[in-house]
Amino acid sequence: MFLVSNTAMVIEAMKAGIAGCIPALNYRSLDELRIAIKELKAAKREGGSFGFNLIVNKSNLKYKEQLRVICEEGCDFIITSLGSPEETINKAHKVGIKVFCDVVDLKFAKKVENLGADAVIAVNNKAGGHRGNKTPEQLTRELSTNCKIPIISAGGVGCRTDIDKMLSFGAEGVSVGSPFIASLEANVTDEYKQACVEYGEKDIIMTERISGTPCTVINTPYVQKIGTKQTWLESVLNKNKKLKKWVKLIRFSIGMNATKNAATKATYKTVWVAGPSIEHTNKILSTKEIIKRLVN
Repeated sequence: MFLVSNTAMVIEAMKAGIAGCIPALNYRSLDELRIAIKELKAAKREGGSFGFNLIVNKSNLKYKEQLRVICEEGCDFIITSLGSPEETINKAHKVGIKVFCDVVDLKFAKKVENLGADAVIAVNNKAGGHRGNKTPEQLTRELSTNCKIPIISAGGVGCRTDIDKMLSFGAEGVSVGSPFIASLEANVTDEYKQACVEYGEKDIIMTERISGTPCTVINTPYVQKIGTKQTWLESVLNKNKKLKKWVKLIRFSIGMNATKNAATKATYKTVWVAGPSIEHTNKILSTKEIIKRLVN
């Protein structure tokens, strides 16, 4: 949901009784992040809850300052991904913020549970963006059987039937992203939104060209042209222990910039991130209408 989620979307989500979340990287500066938090806190007086996604590894150079601002201003929860959540859990808990951690298997679920996570986001192989390898049923049942904290299933939810299915596997909630790309509130181009309407599950493929970590995108003609594998140079450099982290940092920066351009500019050079759940997206709707469709 990089550059997709925003305060307007989350406020509508809170009004509808669900928890909304925004990637902290959607804000270029810490001042912009503070303003967003204040706006959401003001809207929360009518009910609901909100949080922020934090990439907690070294590729996110803004991580520590973003965490500081979020803890100073306050929110209901933080979702961590792509790194150890230990620091986030310790600092967030001191100010009463819950921490939910993205995991793709039982090993990492137990690790974050032992670190004090309040819930795990079970990222399955139907998720958009950086996804896991296990099916929704395999991962959710495995984690719900072996973990004491709540399991929130992420991936493959595009309609009410999908929600019921995830709950039957043992999840206590679901995390939904891709269906909201084609919302009126999303600050992305109409072309990006329309792509989510016109393409479907069969058009979602994996690419290494965004962040260096496999990521789901819509298989547009441009994606087909540039390919989905890392370059030969990146492949060679990634095998060098001393250079590996710098290669990943550079690839992450380039990928985020490409994703930003794709979301905000209409050109033939587009890499649109989305998950298989766009299969159920048939028109551009308001956030309120999308939630109503999902619930009903």
